[in-house]
Amino acid sequence: MNFLWSKVTEWLKGLLVSGIISNLNGLFNGVNEKVNEVAGTVGATPQAWNGSVFNMVKNLSENVVVPIAGIILTFVMTYELIQMVIDKNSFHDFETFNFFKWVFKTFCAVLIVTNTWNIIMGVFDVAQHVVNQAAGVIVSEASLDISSVATNMEASLQAMDIGPLFGLWFQTLLVGMISWILSVCIFIIVYGRMIEVYLVASLGPIPLATMANREWGSMGQNYLRSLFALAFQAFLIIVCVAIYAVLVQTIAVDNDVIAAIWTCIGYTVLLCFTLFKTSSLSKAIFSAH
Repeated sequence: MNFLWSKVTEWLKGLLVSGIISNLNGLFNGVNEKVNEVAGTVGATPQAWNGSVFNMVKNLSENVVVPIAGIILTFVMTYELIQMVIDKNSFHDFETFNFFKWVFKTFCAVLIVTNTWNIIMGVFDVAQHVVNQAAGVIVSEASLDISSVATNMEASLQAMDIGPLFGLWFQTLLVGMISWILSVCIFIIVYGRMIEVYLVASLGPIPLATMANREWGSMGQNYLRSLFALAFQAFLIIVCVAIYAVLVQTIAVDNDVIAAIWTCIGYTVLLCFTLFKTSSLSKAIFSAH
């Protein structure tokens, strides 16, 4: 009976050990891949990130949104003219210079609306230059590789009892699920920002059509603030990844693999949280007065 029990125990132990080693190998591959893609994704302009989506959004903006912006611009500048005329003693004291000033403002407003995409792409070109410069300076290796340590653990795992082995197997399984969820979160945050870029850019002509009016111009100013915040959010994301890379490099994997794994999970959760907060932080920076 003892012989049979020892055989079953040996078989179960081998099954758990192989399961633990399998779970540890490639445990953070998904997270490492998504983190290493961050710099290239956020550092790309809307046109460089996906040319097909860019052309579709641009065509929609020029063919659908620009005519609406033209109507709004007509209303705004007509309102500006009426306000300018009646502002001087109900038509009795009208200066000719004001009319030329209105013509010049209208010309500038039309120029802004017709060149909306050039303005938007100019903002993102500046932001891309800053992000690429920052990525070359601060971003280092942000990957955690425990595959080499996992292969050397088999002897020590074989010496453990069934209970601790089962607990360790469950931990590695749980960490694998959390790692996959975190990689999905990083994907959603980074790619969601790029989709937000296209959405904000598509409606650009409408708020920019109000820039020439002193009362309605706050709409266009707020839009430009949001545009700069969205563009330079990429810089904050690069800084977050750089901090994550420094923290990951300080993890001592050789001493306690399980502690190192949970530490890396904690750092990755912190990375996801800070990536999520970069949107509100960048908007707070550019909207501050």
